[in-house]
Amino acid sequence: MPHFFISSKSVNDNKITICDKENYNHIVKSLRIKIGESLLLIDENETEYTTKVESIDNRSLVANIINSEKSKRDLSYNLYLAQSPLKSDAQLTVIEKSTELGVRGVYPIYTDNCALKKSVAVSKVEKWQKVMYEASKQCERANIPTCYDVTDLKTLLESKKFDKILALCERHTEISLKDYIECNPAKKDENILIIIGPEGGFSDREFKYFKELNLPMLSLGDLILKAETAVIVTIGNIIYGYGK
Repeated sequence: MPHFFISSKSVNDNKITICDKENYNHIVKSLRIKIGESLLLIDENETEYTTKVESIDNRSLVANIINSEKSKRDLSYNLYLAQSPLKSDAQLTVIEKSTELGVRGVYPIYTDNCALKKSVAVSKVEKWQKVMYEASKQCERANIPTCYDVTDLKTLLESKKFDKILALCERHTEISLKDYIECNPAKKDENILIIIGPEGGFSDREFKYFKELNLPMLSLGDLILKAETAVIVTIGNIIYGYGK
């Protein structure tokens, strides 16, 4: 069922009116939805509406609300990804799949071995945010994650925003991600940050910095994974390990 984000101001008398250009064009002109067909809509309060299209004119669409409920498509904790941007399609895969897997936000971090120049990474943030928006619609997310401005490890890790910080490393690891999850259960609404480096891995200077901060440096096992694969495997293991 098509899924679109709306404003709660669009809801009135058990009907929802869609007149913003982007949603209207997508629903009416691209999908060519017809009167009597169903639409799944969700507002900024994460209320999900199952609706049926009542009328369509040249500027707006009106849908009747069949059912409404709080969306369940979210994690019980707030998961964030700090990741060194990759080139071209690999980075788009990271952004899209991390969105599908429930992250609240992605922090592009400029590391010593980053594959992109910092200026290039900065110029891509707006595009990555658009990919997040489209991926959120496709997987019926309750909210749209944020792609934050490009930052560095020191600035991010000293911000004191996170309750747990997990550094995934291919070298100098102390414990597996699996064992860490078993010994450190997630609490409701806590902020968890995953850090994943570039294809070349973290530098010795960055490993030293992790040790100075007493961050757990975790392993995904004996296999060496590409950076975009490591993102998917890490988040997948976390949501499975911390699942109900």
